[in-house]
Amino acid sequence: MTNKPSIGFIGLGLMGSAMVERMQKLGYPMTVIANRSRGNVDAAVKRGATETKTSRELAGRSDIVMICMDTSASVEARMFGEDGVIAGLRPGSLVIDFGTSLPDSTKRIAAAVAEAGAEYMDAPLGRTPSHAVDGKLNIMSAGSTEAFERAKPIFEDLGENIFHVGPLGAGHTLKLINNFFAMTTACAMSEAFAMADQAGIERDTLYGVMSAGPLKSGMMDFVKAYAVDDNPNMLAFSVANARKDVGYYSRMADDLGVPSVMSTSAKQALSLATAGGFGQRMVPEMVAFFAGLFGGKK
Repeated sequence: MTNKPSIGFIGLGLMGSAMVERMQKLGYPMTVIANRSRGNVDAAVKRGATETKTSRELAGRSDIVMICMDTSASVEARMFGEDGVIAGLRPGSLVIDFGTSLPDSTKRIAAAVAEAGAEYMDAPLGRTPSHAVDGKLNIMSAGSTEAFERAKPIFEDLGENIFHVGPLGAGHTLKLINNFFAMTTACAMSEAFAMADQAGIERDTLYGVMSAGPLKSGMMDFVKAYAVDDNPNMLAFSVANARKDVGYYSRMADDLGVPSVMSTSAKQALSLATAGGFGQRMVPEMVAFFAGLFGGKK
């Protein structure tokens, strides 16, 4: 027997499957449902998880429902409807969205969850799936103080840096700002490497000079890992997801009634790369996109 809450997890992609693996190792009772990653669901079941056919059934088996999906539309599709999470929620249960979603969508879902007698939190993540396996994520949680205190022991099992950033929606707002800055930086560094190719400057020389000054950052090192070392997986985050997040940031700015100036170029670059077949490639491979755009090596 375990005194840990039962967890229902929806969204076993790269990050979600790593989180499920971590929680299973720590003894959390786990229920999962297939979405796109059949192999990850099979692996979780092999480790002892129970698989359900509907989100409603998953919610009915769970004290806490966790969602780690790609878009607000995907989250809403799993939450609403006669077979959705909300239809099966236990009174007093907790739902946590770990993905990167639109704040307005988050608030609409939260209202419906509250009507069902449960509570909703947004808790987007920083770092990578490899950090998730080791319990080293950054977690930007938002919601009531009571919900945060309830979820905190689980967050501490999953993460190294745990933040309660404010009321519901603040987590997704902060994450969109974070990802806008990160992806704009990644695109700029990718173009810089491709421009160095055109100018006849070695990529490792460019990196050596730039990283010796105040421009050095973790994001620079992620892009360098591909540009110089041919390893795109230091940042296991797809171009398509980056495009989605920067687009969400732009929509959030519109909702706030202000223009987003700096996201325009990053959004255009990521959109062109996605349209050009780079959507499922990793963000550091934007170096190859720019190199190809400039007519150089890929």
